[in-house]
Amino acid sequence: MSERPGYEIVSLTEVERCPDPRHDGPVLLPLRWLLDLRAFGANAWTAPVGRQAVPRHQEDSGDDELYVVVKGRATFTVDEETLDAREGTLVYVSTGVTREAVAEEPETIVLAVGATPGEPYAARGWDEVVVAFAKARAGDVEGGRTVLETLVARQPDEWPGAYNVACFEALYGDRDLAFPALERAVELDAEAVRNHAPQDDDLAILHEDPRWQELFG
Repeated sequence: MSERPGYEIVSLTEVERCPDPRHDGPVLLPLRWLLDLRAFGANAWTAPVGRQAVPRHQEDSGDDELYVVVKGRATFTVDEETLDAREGTLVYVSTGVTREAVAEEPETIVLAVGATPGEPYAARGWDEVVVAFAKARAGDVEGGRTVLETLVARQPDEWPGAYNVACFEALYGDRDLAFPALERAVELDAEAVRNHAPQDDDLAILHEDPRWQELFG
């Protein structure tokens, strides 16, 4: 990445690749995090041939999204319509519409740009979580921890940040760091955390600890 006053130049072939642990296939190229984008969201995705580069989902966030196949070829499915999206194809999808894309050629890359109509853009932080866990899996636990610390500092009153810190520390750190983060997440939104935590494999190692029983009974 080349940095100059007022602009930056990035090559997609050089951007760090972060497998998304939530899905089997998609690999994130974290442009929004890398460039610290604040006016709109933008990330790129790739995947092995035959796997989903864009997982099947609807944008319950309210975002409209524009997908651009910048390299290779993908099969997009939008609602029930399937299309062959070759390099240079643009696919616009509004919020609430189901979409997915499967990579059909090696090194296929799909750029996604989105924001919510009529609202100021605010990064939600899910991409930082993907980056943090990818760094830890690659052996850079401290680097992953730093990414999450930055996220929590930016969103101190939102439970997902603290919750993901707890998951991260349970997997890669120290359970004595995991429990304070989990307690903070419960403090911020007890119902949401108690709906997620008992079924979350990332936290399984904590179940036998007395502090888990204190939180979840």
